[in-house]
Amino acid sequence: MLTRKRHGRVIELSKPPGSMAGMSATAAATANILVEDFAPARRSLRIAVVTETYPPEINGVAVTLARLVDGLRARNHELQLVRPRQPSEAAAAHQPCQPCQPDAGGDSDASSPTAMDEVLMRGLPIPRYPQLTLGLPSKKALLARWTLRRPDIVHIATEGPLGWSALQAARQLKLPVSSDFRTNFHDYSRHYGVGWLHKPILGYLRKFHNQTQHTMVPTEALRQQLAGFGFQNLCVLARGVDTERFHPRRRDRALRASWGAGDDTRVLLCVGRLAREKNLLQLVAAFEAIQQAGIDAKLVLVGDGPARAELQRRCPQALFAGTRSGVELATHYASADLFLFPSLTETFGNVTPEAMASGLALLAYDYAAAAQLVRPGENGLLAPKGDGTSFVRQAVALAADPVRARGLGLRARQTATTQDWERLIEQVEQVMMSAMARV
Repeated sequence: MLTRKRHGRVIELSKPPGSMAGMSATAAATANILVEDFAPARRSLRIAVVTETYPPEINGVAVTLARLVDGLRARNHELQLVRPRQPSEAAAAHQPCQPCQPDAGGDSDASSPTAMDEVLMRGLPIPRYPQLTLGLPSKKALLARWTLRRPDIVHIATEGPLGWSALQAARQLKLPVSSDFRTNFHDYSRHYGVGWLHKPILGYLRKFHNQTQHTMVPTEALRQQLAGFGFQNLCVLARGVDTERFHPRRRDRALRASWGAGDDTRVLLCVGRLAREKNLLQLVAAFEAIQQAGIDAKLVLVGDGPARAELQRRCPQALFAGTRSGVELATHYASADLFLFPSLTETFGNVTPEAMASGLALLAYDYAAAAQLVRPGENGLLAPKGDGTSFVRQAVALAADPVRARGLGLRARQTATTQDWERLIEQVEQVMMSAMARV
């Protein structure tokens, strides 16, 4: 007789007829075998991810989404990545919807269960950001592709024309959809002289996300804000950070020397798009106040964007390092001393945990990732949201106290090590399963 233990109970399983024949008495006496009830293998999903931006484009959405895609593939899910063809690929001999292989850093083995089908769609450069591409409407192409090979779920990361096409195609095919709220486009309008577009943009975003089964947001504060605007089906999923890449050990004295920084120089760093919505004139004001206090300091800005020329005129002493990525970006972080982040338009702000993982003393406004990760006075500093006077005052005090800054940086690093990507990927899986159950 076989016995099977299931959830604390022993279930008897009959032996096949004649299976006891020819057995010795001892063997027959031990024929009651306990069979462990192993958990079933995790289900492998076919996931279509739709986005307007992806590496090698460099921005928070692209970098985070790439990490999510890699994590899902590593967990044996079959990924289809739908995105616009980027400028560097414009001359490639592919037709719209032609699958191509991942880049050199990915898994190009098409027979692998984690191989990725990368689908390139038509796109146009975004005004003021020619290095980025906006996807064009592609509903018919997506309907044809997904009718031929249905995904289990469609995940939409951006709300542009390509994202809207994917949403409408998925709804027509009755496919479950999850989405990300990653960019405060409605708030951006106020920085470009078109504040009257705030309500229409917010209305479009609400209409978009309320047609999905779940919308993932990175913080509880953002969930509450969007719920107040009428957004539904919101769930909070924070973002992880690569604590092996972003690490204090990457500090480089030669790089600091190239900035004209000695051992006692306070290097102030800011990383991100150089654009009006990033509130970078507040950063310049803090740097100038630090200089006026007689502190030996350098300001390094990593990134690029339409406001670069204006910032160079406003602060010619600043060092503009341009766009950096990978280990080079991590080295820039670790080679600084303070991270000043004045932005007021983030949904999360990936640079916050990256700076903390790099062991930098951080000053930011009390919202988004900083509000979630920073314990003021313990592992960083926070200024009340929008209080520029407090931001400048705290920046000067932090630059004047290198011992305190080092202590904040050490504890910031400890906090960053708890932001595990593996845990986040598991949570995304759970959200996707829940979305599938709601269709």
